[in-house]
Amino acid sequence: MDDRAALPEEPPRGVVEPDFWRGRRVLLTGHTGFKGAWLALWLQKLGAELTGFSRDVPTEPSLFELASVGQGMRSVEGDVRDPDAVAAAVRSAAPEVVIHMAAQSLVRRSFAQPRETYETNVMGTVNVLDAVRSGGADVRVVVTVTSDKCYENREWEWGYRENEPMGGDDPYSSSKGCAELVTTAFRRSFFSAPGGTRLASARAGNVVGGGDWGEDRLLPDIMRGALAGEEVRIRNPAAIRPWQHVLSPLSGYLVLAQALWDSPEHATAWNFGPADEDARPVGWIVERVAELWPRELRWTHDDGEHPREARYLRLDSSRAHARLGWRPPLDLASALEATVAWYSRSGAGADMRAVTLAQIDAAQQHAAPH
Repeated sequence: MDDRAALPEEPPRGVVEPDFWRGRRVLLTGHTGFKGAWLALWLQKLGAELTGFSRDVPTEPSLFELASVGQGMRSVEGDVRDPDAVAAAVRSAAPEVVIHMAAQSLVRRSFAQPRETYETNVMGTVNVLDAVRSGGADVRVVVTVTSDKCYENREWEWGYRENEPMGGDDPYSSSKGCAELVTTAFRRSFFSAPGGTRLASARAGNVVGGGDWGEDRLLPDIMRGALAGEEVRIRNPAAIRPWQHVLSPLSGYLVLAQALWDSPEHATAWNFGPADEDARPVGWIVERVAELWPRELRWTHDDGEHPREARYLRLDSSRAHARLGWRPPLDLASALEATVAWYSRSGAGADMRAVTLAQIDAAQQHAAPH
């Protein structure tokens, strides 16, 4: 598709449409992960006929278990590195929409396990797309989710656009750039017919939200320390990232799938990032969370040796704004408030499925046209 194509006369409304998802057969890979569990709950709430494909629950505790995500869907245990297991899941689910989120998602782990990172993020994407190509007769829409780190990061102060070169200095970032190249090749080689399967990729990163217990991630590290009453050690407090609540990019993936269903012109790459003013230094985030946390939260700079991380990273989401009508449903202030509230309620023993669904409700209402 020509990136310079004219804008549609009437772009999509940019909101998640319950009528589209009700009864829709959806296959979601990586549904037990942090982002996947949020999306699985949202799709259940929308009434989708949802099948999840995932190897295991990646953390303890986990949003998947705390919010009882598995009770409203069908779960298939399998590894995206196993092409036969992926193909069997596609055949049994007979999906109309596939959202591929299964990944090794941690930069630091990619240094310790580079082979697993490439096998999961690159060949996992190959396996999903090849299973759709060979056995996904009912699949009309595929969205592969990569990362804002797929770009060759030159530490510009301005945001990266979708046509910037792919790259990455570390195995994780490189693997996400490779996954984008794989997606482009499959789209051009196998999914280019106007009446056939429509394939797009979605790029986002640095999400925050309740239920993230990943290792070496800022908000989970802060919340673990806060809940335990321990001092939190923070690396790279001056690093600037495009922070957003997890529901913001997830809303983008759903809006993109709706638009793809209606028109093949949306079969391309998309950024789903926050507003420019929500790109903030790590230290600013820590201070704001400390203000919101109901008890004392102490932190210090961890100046030990760590793998190099880029200081600047921003996304330009103009394409999604103009062509999809999408905007983040939550700004950074609301995102941090919702995140801190989620962990506080969890620490108090609340019903976390109800809490999580209520936050989805609030975000969807905020995004609705007025």
